[in-house]
Amino acid sequence: MLAPAVTLACALLLAQPGNEAPVLQPPTTPLPAQAWRAPTVCLRLPPTKNVPSGEWRAQCDDTAQVCRVSPLRELDADGVETDRLQARVTTCSIAFDEETAERVKGYRMELAHAAAPPGWYRDERGRVMQFNFDLNRRVWLGGAWAPLWHDGQVQGRMRADFGIAVETPSHRGKRLHRLRFLETELHLGVPSLDLTAARYDFSVERDDPLFRVTTFFGKPRRHDLHLNLGLWMETLRVEELERGGEVGRFLTWGTLHATVDLWHSKDLVSYVRVRAGPSFERDYANGFNTFVPGAALEADLTLDQDGFHHLRLGVEAEKVLLAPAVAGRPLRPERLRLQAGYEVIILAINDQPLSLLVDGRGMKRGDIAGVPEQWEWSASAGLRFSLWAPARRSAPMATSVKE
Repeated sequence: MLAPAVTLACALLLAQPGNEAPVLQPPTTPLPAQAWRAPTVCLRLPPTKNVPSGEWRAQCDDTAQVCRVSPLRELDADGVETDRLQARVTTCSIAFDEETAERVKGYRMELAHAAAPPGWYRDERGRVMQFNFDLNRRVWLGGAWAPLWHDGQVQGRMRADFGIAVETPSHRGKRLHRLRFLETELHLGVPSLDLTAARYDFSVERDDPLFRVTTFFGKPRRHDLHLNLGLWMETLRVEELERGGEVGRFLTWGTLHATVDLWHSKDLVSYVRVRAGPSFERDYANGFNTFVPGAALEADLTLDQDGFHHLRLGVEAEKVLLAPAVAGRPLRPERLRLQAGYEVIILAINDQPLSLLVDGRGMKRGDIAGVPEQWEWSASAGLRFSLWAPARRSAPMATSVKE
């Protein structure tokens, strides 16, 4: 059992004349790591060449009579301590008593690495680095080259994108709430804008099955069939685009879809689902409101434990109803959208990930007057920088310094 040992003030007792100061043992290979959030105390040992201040962090095991100690400060390239305190460590205690100080005088003092929080690791100099990222909780800014194939021609475009994503689990981990704010895509070259002020949805793992099916082929067997119904909503989506000299401008007041998870991961983060429901929209290029039912099949998959690889797929269909006749377009136009995208983290700057994003899209729509209803295709490749991306909630501990 780990227990508090010696503090800075307490350790001064060990340095008094007639007292034998603890001796730091030669390092082992690889060095062990201290435990995260275990009781830790500030300790002073005799100065050494590498740690002339003699100030350490210690975790002591009374059963093994061992104290694992790490320098209070980071080391430089030569292994000598600097003025920088080690970052992302738990605060060491300053509470002590003389009985504890006397007890640990005979303990072995072994070098160790200071512990790092889940999703982070610490190098041999005591510096921390994040190795696990949650790209479903972040603030991002990106840009990409996104050419468009339309009407038999290839047109060059650049895309800028921005967004804020938040996820919050609740109800004993059986429900996951997702929020998106100011999700924006701006295309330059062939101009278009797609901006959503707010979007909310949730996934749920229900305990009670919708149907209980019992089969009697041989031994009776029960099969539980669950229906994990959720909700998907968005409000104030602005879409503006120009095709063939004609302009479409649409404002979605609100969308309300029911969702069914066909599959989701145990932590509900990854999913394959269908959703369907109505939208209420204003065509402000033509000056009227419409009713737009829609349906989608979509997948959002985090492919690895550390959150480096993401795959997103989607197929969506909408039909515009209750619109007055507009010359040059069908009375009840349709929209079809296809999308597949892959994102991978390539490096981190100040512990914030920079990722490579590639995707392909297809769209067919008949709601822009004077523009033939036909498929158009686009592909993009670009970079996305996350201004904030914490470690995943399932991030593991780094038990030792990574090579």
